[in-house]
Amino acid sequence: METCISILDENWEVLKELFPCSWEELAEETGATQRLRGFESTESLLRTLLLHIAKGYSLRETSVKAKAAGLASVSDVALLKRLRKSKYWLRELCLALMADSNKLFPLKDKNIKIRMFDGTIVKEPGKTGSQWRIHYSLQLPQLLCDHFSLTPSSGSGNGESFRRFSIRKGEYVIGDRGYSTAQGIEYVASKGAYSLVRVNTGSLPLFSSKNRRFKLESSLKELKEPGAVGEWKVLIDGKQGFITGRLCAIRKSEHAIELAHKKIKQEAKRKQTTIKPETLEFAKYIIVFTTFPSKGFSASEVLEWYRLRWQVELMFKRLKSLAELGHLPKHDDESSQAWLYGKLFVGLLTEKLVHIALDISPWGYINSQKSASK
Repeated sequence: METCISILDENWEVLKELFPCSWEELAEETGATQRLRGFESTESLLRTLLLHIAKGYSLRETSVKAKAAGLASVSDVALLKRLRKSKYWLRELCLALMADSNKLFPLKDKNIKIRMFDGTIVKEPGKTGSQWRIHYSLQLPQLLCDHFSLTPSSGSGNGESFRRFSIRKGEYVIGDRGYSTAQGIEYVASKGAYSLVRVNTGSLPLFSSKNRRFKLESSLKELKEPGAVGEWKVLIDGKQGFITGRLCAIRKSEHAIELAHKKIKQEAKRKQTTIKPETLEFAKYIIVFTTFPSKGFSASEVLEWYRLRWQVELMFKRLKSLAELGHLPKHDDESSQAWLYGKLFVGLLTEKLVHIALDISPWGYINSQKSASK
């Protein structure tokens, strides 16, 4: 018979070493453990939730495995309700882990609202598992999920787009290459908001004036040293006219450039395509376009905000490569957001474990206890 839980008792103790020191107190403060019916303890609740979130079991599978393991005696319906009730707890766990890793930095202006938009394709377990595209928005650095929706992974109108989100005046929104279109940037501007996107050189034409294309390659070559930052005023050609913004770029380290070139060459070999010289040149830099005002956001600060957004995305990339994301919540906003926070929590734990891996002794425990010498 398959092991009821993937993390055995002794390994669970190691995993707990990675948790924020106040993880149990946070459960009580956020109301996650109020009327803890069917669960032995706060610990058994989190272990059960991670069976569903980290392992990708359905709610029914999770309730069966949790009961067999002696963790909980709840139905799938009761487990769904508990997941909803744990939304703020899971979010606070993410925030605590991010604070531990120094990922959060304060805004100079507390009234500024920055939102990170992203989309990712996931496949539910099984031979006939459906593919879905998750569209979500997180407020940074608070990590507050204010949008979560599911669409089929393919088909007209199901791709990544700023137009899929409700945007209000004065908001600052950040997206990756999938949002790098003139139409999307113009949509954000029409709402009186500001955008920051990773430039897709194939889908976002840049202009230095209304009748003159911006010389991207020659401009980037001005950044000769790793870490060199550049900034140029550029225009985007929208349907309603030109949009003024800034192009900000930073040159990667030599190691990062080598990895980027390797990936490009592997992809070209797989697709049997020819690599353009400019493709290899552009891969040497992180290039973003923004309409964020220069008064409040220097080029370096713009790039820092994109870096933070990229780190959140990397957590999902790691989860997709290490394990299936599993059964997707299609019940309501509360359970969907709780599931998202849970996935981020697992991603942060994975990242923390990787960082401390060299400090774990060969026998598999974090050596945090005092030796018991005679």
